[in-house]
Amino acid sequence: MTANSAPVRMLVLWCPDWPVVAAGMAAGLPAHLPAAVFSANRVVACSAVARAAGVRRGMRRREAQSRCPEVAVFADDPGRDARLFEPVAEAVEELVVGVEVVRPGVVAVPSAGAAGYFGGEARLAELLVDQVSGSTGVECQVGVAEGLFAATLAAHRSMLVEPGAGPGFLAPLAIGELDQPDSDRTELVGLLHRLGLRTLGAFAALPERDVLSRFGGSGLRAHRLARGCDERPPYRRRPPPELSVTETFDPGLERVDAAAFMAKALAGRFHAGLAARGLACTRLGIYATTERGEELSRAWRCAEPLTPQGIADRVRWQFESWLRTGAGIRPTAGVSTLRLEPEEVVEGHSLQLGLWPGGSGGEHTPEAERAGRALIHVQGLLGPESVFTAVLGGGRGPAERVRLVPWGDRYAPAGGQDAPWPGRLPAPSPATVFEKPVPATVADPAGADVDITDRQRITGPPDSVAIEGGPARRVADWAGPWPVAGRWWAPEGVGPRARLQVVLEGVAPEQPGTALLLVWQGNRRPLWTVEGVYE
Repeated sequence: MTANSAPVRMLVLWCPDWPVVAAGMAAGLPAHLPAAVFSANRVVACSAVARAAGVRRGMRRREAQSRCPEVAVFADDPGRDARLFEPVAEAVEELVVGVEVVRPGVVAVPSAGAAGYFGGEARLAELLVDQVSGSTGVECQVGVAEGLFAATLAAHRSMLVEPGAGPGFLAPLAIGELDQPDSDRTELVGLLHRLGLRTLGAFAALPERDVLSRFGGSGLRAHRLARGCDERPPYRRRPPPELSVTETFDPGLERVDAAAFMAKALAGRFHAGLAARGLACTRLGIYATTERGEELSRAWRCAEPLTPQGIADRVRWQFESWLRTGAGIRPTAGVSTLRLEPEEVVEGHSLQLGLWPGGSGGEHTPEAERAGRALIHVQGLLGPESVFTAVLGGGRGPAERVRLVPWGDRYAPAGGQDAPWPGRLPAPSPATVFEKPVPATVADPAGADVDITDRQRITGPPDSVAIEGGPARRVADWAGPWPVAGRWWAPEGVGPRARLQVVLEGVAPEQPGTALLLVWQGNRRPLWTVEGVYE
């Protein structure tokens, strides 16, 4: 099969606004009331009633509540969404086989076999809608087209796209349709929009070679979707059985938190086995057996190759749906055996994506694996909050930019990292940043304290610096001051501040000097503190 072959014809069943629907179901909120789900203080999903009042995805919480004061506010909870979506997936499975959960709220299945059995795609879509609505009471829409991306957009519009008409269906749609949940194309879509490419058709018309050279691998995959092709060349191969990972438990797993902890280590082993062969998983099979012999299974499809964190997330979501459903649906005993199976893989070299643990740039080595196992063991002894990874975020000072993330959690940068941040300290950053600034005294050649005027000018050149508890050392060089404007609303930030960089002479002539980052606070004593030390 060539890279330009027509993709498989897919049927997608989509439950609109599923995060809001699931949150409302869990809270017992009537469907006619406005509701929205927020993550990082922004709307990630909202009900049709809230949209009619002006609430939109991506809107800040304060603005959303100003437009619709009565909107019910819910936190983003993928586990809740997956748990409550399981009955929907089971309802679809009662009619067709080979159901794949793309994400909570979306299931997909190849349409050819089922459509032939039920007398056509239109009849199959009608039966599925009736089946889901009748057994779960959830509203849903069905779309059919070539490829998962086009079929999902068709489901958003309740359309059955004729065979071969995929590119024509996609061409007039807005370029923002590329930014689907979990796609991580927000930045690319924004760039395409600024370049004047407002529709999928306009983007698809660009030569593939030019797209690759300008936007890289991620742009090329988005270009293929806009053209109505598969995201990657449709070369797939069945992975060998030894790449499956099986784990047994005694006693059986009956709690989601225990399953989530176990899933991290199991996902790491599973991903490492694939990565060692240059493969990545795009369709994950999760199979479980309970202590009473009950068989549980579910397949998860992902547009992007699954990372260890993505694998662990899907295992946790699946256990949420298995172990927290109502009586008569959940298994009658704990899970004694769990098997992860890579039901569909892609070659690593065709993806142009990192296959190694640790995200982009992380290196897969035996030492890294041993360190990871050791850190997981420490978490098992002391709790998940015992091991942290530092992640850079937004801010002006070095201490403000560091956010500590528990080991194994998603290393997403904090919001605002790429904002302008006027007055941000330029690179390089100090190698050591003190949790509590250390008091210091800065003197000019006459021995008077160095101060900064209202016009942010220094009263005299720094000649010596004495750090609390140590002798004064001569200043070999200095730069600044740079005013710091920020946090004027916070009590600890009231008053003018400025930063100064100094290089102190070595203790002995043959020893190198020490570079310090000093902060001046005009309304406090001492005037100067040491914020960081350069190496």
